[in-house]
Amino acid sequence: MEDAASKKAYVVAVVVQVIYTGLSVLSKAAFNDGMSIFVFNFYRQATGSLLLLPLALLFQRKNMMSMPLALLLKLFLCALFGNTLSLNMYSVSLKLTSATLVAAAGNAVPAVTLCLALVLRMEVVNLRSSSGIAKVSGAALCLAGVLVMAFYTGPGLSPVNHHHAFAAHAPGSGGHTSTSKAAWIAGTFLMVINNMAYSLTAVWQARILKEFPNRMLVAVSLCVFSALQSLVVAAVAERDFSRWKLRLDVSLLAIAYTGFVVTGVSYYLQAWIVEMKGPVFFAAWLPLYSVFTMFCSSFFLGEIVHLGSILGGILLIGGLYSVLWGKSRDSMSDGSNSEMNKIDGAQDEQERNKPDAPEEAKSAAAGEKV
Repeated sequence: MEDAASKKAYVVAVVVQVIYTGLSVLSKAAFNDGMSIFVFNFYRQATGSLLLLPLALLFQRKNMMSMPLALLLKLFLCALFGNTLSLNMYSVSLKLTSATLVAAAGNAVPAVTLCLALVLRMEVVNLRSSSGIAKVSGAALCLAGVLVMAFYTGPGLSPVNHHHAFAAHAPGSGGHTSTSKAAWIAGTFLMVINNMAYSLTAVWQARILKEFPNRMLVAVSLCVFSALQSLVVAAVAERDFSRWKLRLDVSLLAIAYTGFVVTGVSYYLQAWIVEMKGPVFFAAWLPLYSVFTMFCSSFFLGEIVHLGSILGGILLIGGLYSVLWGKSRDSMSDGSNSEMNKIDGAQDEQERNKPDAPEEAKSAAAGEKV
């Protein structure tokens, strides 16, 4: 049974990367087709809320009524920074750059989380250990990868397919030819800021789950709050309500996909993988998302993939695995230390429970002399 569950975890990990690939490609296609970024994010979060809220009312109604006001305020702020602002930064970055770059930049999340943990003194790196050197080197490689993707273009590779499914209304989508250099650099660093916001709120969300260990209600609350916040942002940013109209095109497909498949399916699968195999196992599959997105964006969108994006992606993947290796070494050493402490404690207990043999021998000898 355990072997079957382990095999299933590998299959599910690949499926999640395929789902995220669809997220990047369909979202980029919708933006290329003229869909408003802010309206798209509102519809996306509203669709996810329509899916999750009835389930919460059906299965968690009693627990919903007992949620304190202070917890709701924390969830509102967490949704504001981790969902609403993060999604809008992600979408603006995707519009200004390419699906390939956005997918590759996602590999920097563990390194960004490490840097934030060091700044907040939540983690200590020992530069004399191999794990500490690996983590610092990984963070440096990720930074180098981001800088390469931002400032170096290089020659472009021809699209895999010349008949693009989603490129009818998107001439020159995603390449440097249709995006200015300044916009490309801004989009790249906006993605880095998005990663920082995501990492901070992931830590914050973990603390909220310790305080209120109900994953479904936390996820539903974040989605509903984000939908309301996104409505306000979209209403302020898009005064032309003709841009709110939905048509039977790729934008509607992208909204349905991100709302139902990404929010409803992939988040559950991701939580299942992390619970089964741990966060390091899940993060190790992120480069597959980059490879899938590079191929699919070229095939379906006609994006021109540049050498700078490929080199930067390789550096980011190398940095990712370096950080993950360092983290796994720390976990192994912590586990072995705890095991040694248990063994030492058991030996000490045995020693305390043993009779004092030398004293008994002395008493016996004294008796013989008498």
